[in-house]
This record gives sequence, structure tokens and C-alpha cells, in this order.
Amino acid sequence: MAVAETLAADEQAVPFREAIGFANDHAGFNLRVPVLELLSRHCGRIIDVGTRSQEPVDFPDITQRAVRAILEGETDRVILLCGTGAGACIAANKIRGIRAAVAHDTYVARQAVVHDDVNVLCIGAWITGPEIALDIVRQFLAARFSEEEHFRRRVAKLALLEEALATSGSSDLSAG
Repeated sequence: MAVAETLAADEQAVPFREAIGFANDHAGFNLRVPVLELLSRHCGRIIDVGTRSQEPVDFPDITQRAVRAILEGETDRVILLCGTGAGACIAANKIRGIRAAVAHDTYVARQAVVHDDVNVLCIGAWITGPEIALDIVRQFLAARFSEEEHFRRRVAKLALLEEALATSGSSDLSAG
């Protein structure tokens, strides 16, 4: 079993996870190996549905396969790599129960989980170098959703918004 890694900036430990989801499209291929190597030190099983070449694939298909691991209860977090991170993030956020964020720095990676309970991290391989990408992944893995009521209330409203849009087409959250 891997030894927990401690992050120097805030002394938070990167916890060992039973499983984590992972995918990359062709544009994210160059970060594939370093990210998978890092994940193998912190996860018992990597649910890898990414492409294994630079032959073009469609990121919505890769994203849908990857987030299925969350929806089916196999893991609580997924990492997606594409060119900018934006396409994978858009695709992921179309799926009920998924909260995805693009992070090109460690602050966003951590805060997106702490404040918004993000369960999918999207990284742009054309924008982020390998060492920064690994730091971003570490922060995402180490972060925990805040216990503070105002963050919990806001994330609950996101779920209500998803439900309202799915059932009636209304997006009014002013009640409550």
C-alpha cells in the first residue's frame, strides 16, 4: 500500500482512495502517463477509460464514460484531461449529479472541492505543464468539502437546480 503524501503548502495529506476515475482525450494524451503514475500511488484502482493514443476522439464520449464511475458508485472523484479542460468540463456538467471544474492552478483545484463539492477535475493539457498538473491533482485529491452551512446550502441549491430543470424546465431557486 502507498504511503500518504503530505502537501508542503498546507500540510494536508493526500488520502489513499479505493478507486478513482480517469480519462483523457487525444489532446490530453501528453499528461496521461504522469497523472496515472501519481494516481497509482494514491488509489487502489484506477478506472481508466481514456484514449491510449493521439488519434482524435470526441471528448463528450470520453467524459460520459468516465463520470459513469461516479454515477454507478464506483468512486467519488474523476480526473479528466483534454486540450483546455473546458470541453470536458462542459460535457461533465451536463450530467445530473456531476459538478466539474477546470483548474489550471492548485488554488482552484482545492477551493472547487472545499466550497463547491466538485467531484470532477478537468485539466487542460495544452495549458498546464506536467509538474503543475500533478500539484493540481494532489490538491484535488487532498481537498474535502467544507462542513460550513453556507457551502452545504449552496451545493444543495445546485442539486435543486438540476432537479427543477430536469422535471419542469423552471430554474427558480428563490424559494428557500
